[in-house]
Amino acid sequence: MRMKVAWAALAVLAVTATGCGSDSGSGSGDGSGKTTITFWDNNGGTRTPIYQELIKRFEAANPSIHVEYVGVPIASVQQKYDTAIAGGDTPDVGGVTTSYLANLTGQQALEPADDWLSKSSVNGKLATPMLDSVRKTVPDGKLYLVPGTSNMDVVWYLKDKLQQAPSTWDEFFTSADELTKKPDEYGYTIRGGAGSIFQILAEMYSYSGVGEFFDASGKSTVNDPKNVEFLGRMAGLYKKDTPEADVTNDFPKMVAAFGTGKIAMMHHNLGSYNDHVKAHGKDKIAAFALPTGPGGKRTIVANPVDGFAVFKNSEHKDAAWKFVEFLVSHDSNSYWNQQTGQIPANTEAQGDSWLQDLQHVKTAVETLNDPNTQVVSPPYYLPQFSSITKADTEPLFQKVLLGQMKPQEFLDTLAQKLTDAQAEWKKATGG
Repeated sequence: MRMKVAWAALAVLAVTATGCGSDSGSGSGDGSGKTTITFWDNNGGTRTPIYQELIKRFEAANPSIHVEYVGVPIASVQQKYDTAIAGGDTPDVGGVTTSYLANLTGQQALEPADDWLSKSSVNGKLATPMLDSVRKTVPDGKLYLVPGTSNMDVVWYLKDKLQQAPSTWDEFFTSADELTKKPDEYGYTIRGGAGSIFQILAEMYSYSGVGEFFDASGKSTVNDPKNVEFLGRMAGLYKKDTPEADVTNDFPKMVAAFGTGKIAMMHHNLGSYNDHVKAHGKDKIAAFALPTGPGGKRTIVANPVDGFAVFKNSEHKDAAWKFVEFLVSHDSNSYWNQQTGQIPANTEAQGDSWLQDLQHVKTAVETLNDPNTQVVSPPYYLPQFSSITKADTEPLFQKVLLGQMKPQEFLDTLAQKLTDAQAEWKKATGG
């Protein structure tokens, strides 16, 4: 199975990351003579056992290299990287997504992968559109991240509550209302806390069908009238068809609420599959792509591309690249994505049968391959994009849900921040 042109726009809890610099030493410190490299998982927790298994396989195949695993919580990974860069104590290899790649390359922290890839065994076996998406994220067009996976936003639902998945947003709002049975059963759960902005952006553009984040003059389209209309409708669900606690929901809280079986639908992405299976069993859950808007157009906001970067500070770059090569090889990449329920970057892994056996992944592939699907690329290349869509505006979105700020005012504020960042970026890059 080959990913078609729509892939081109796809671009993303355990251990505290301290004392894990690239100066781990040329040996393990126990006289074994092994080279030790440090690997930071940028979403430690659920994925930790998957990486532990892959590291076990890698070390068996490469007995002279030891990999020290550090799981970093996704909520703090960018801060951890910034602190490590400032202190000169970066890992050898780190999990990185295009959502904050520009921030890391702006600090000149990463080693370009272009020369390495040209000589690697995986050259020609990684999805070209994913590689292109990474290169478009940085001003110099170099490959600072080797892609391992990508994702797509979906709405998860309980099959015993919702028999027919809505195909339009109008049908979605109707279902959310009909499935709400007070006092403790709700049709939907809104992510009001950390991580809320990307999800509401995906929903708004899906509804409006607007095809670009900026118009020809460089002005943000976030406050397009149709986006404002949608935000008003979505905010209107809060406390009516959603729990009141949603206003502070981050990912763990949202998943826990959905896991109670009292909520029919939840918007996230393919990556939460294992959480839902654990809570409900794989036969009781399913997913549908974000619905079409009033115009009948399918619009998808591209998720970040997630992969691996070698840090410039590493003293063991050969061993680090060898580990990256292993992680994106056919067997490893297929194993990782099958366990997480996401889309492999390795084109050989894309042809494996398990993709057809997972309903949510099959749905994502079919949606992306649909010639009528429009994919909108967020400006991940803006160094401020992450801070704008997190610390700057998440508290404001909560005010919208609480009725303390109008949707128009919220989106005007967000649009201005993005417009200013775009102008600054163009000036700095000569674009």
